[in-house]
Amino acid sequence: MAKEEPSKLVLIEKRGTTTIITINRPHKRNCVNGPTARALYQAFLDFDSDATAAVAVLTGAGGNFCAGADLAAVLNQDEANPMSAEWEDTLPGPIGPMGPSRMVLSKPVIAAISGFAVAGGLELALWCDIRIVDTTATLGVFCRLRGVPLIDGGTVRLPQVVGRGVAMDLMLTGRAVKAEEALKIKLAACYPSSYETVNSTPALEQALALASLLAEHPQVCMRNDRLSTHLANPIREAMLKEYELGLETLTSGEFVQAITKFFEATDEKKKKGEGKKSSAKL
Repeated sequence: MAKEEPSKLVLIEKRGTTTIITINRPHKRNCVNGPTARALYQAFLDFDSDATAAVAVLTGAGGNFCAGADLAAVLNQDEANPMSAEWEDTLPGPIGPMGPSRMVLSKPVIAAISGFAVAGGLELALWCDIRIVDTTATLGVFCRLRGVPLIDGGTVRLPQVVGRGVAMDLMLTGRAVKAEEALKIKLAACYPSSYETVNSTPALEQALALASLLAEHPQVCMRNDRLSTHLANPIREAMLKEYELGLETLTSGEFVQAITKFFEATDEKKKKGEGKKSSAKL
């Protein structure tokens, strides 16, 4: 596969007062490696400092939001995700393994979720202020199946959003949550505002309409109320503990064994697929 151009890993588009930030690795279901995490972090720094921008929409290219961290990057130092316990106590905050997960911005961010928002992708969605889904959306802690820990706020933010009981169910089982259930448990919503009926309109289109509404409000008041809500629930210490426990997992033999099995199974599926294609040509 050709080497990816760093400038194309994350796409940025301005539509009036809305900034659309798109993870652009569709061949990887928008999994985030180190360069992508850094590009995302910079994109949100730029958004937050842009006086003409009121709302950001985070989405993914090619029909998926984000399928988590790129496990292949673990084996490649040049592409490894940023890993650091350093966390200065000033806003907007430092870079996290998935990019912006440790940031506290001054303006709202909406997640537009089509397709998969799983593992670290779910953590990115939880970092956003509002999660909008369409009928194609699937959310979940799929990293449970690979022995990969939640280290971008998932163990902290998920219970805040859906309650501890439901969060434990999702975190311990790693099961898939379709759009209908995501609305029911208040993990996500649709727009026009609904936690009951899934909207078939693409999530990005819904999110842009919602962003326009937010941009019409008196901005100082809305942003201060929003920021007060974030600061009233400090998560820095909890996320540092999450990170500490996550590192313990990452350095264990269990993690290496799990992702090795994952790649072996993936390679086997590819070989079988290629075999079927060859047979079809005979």
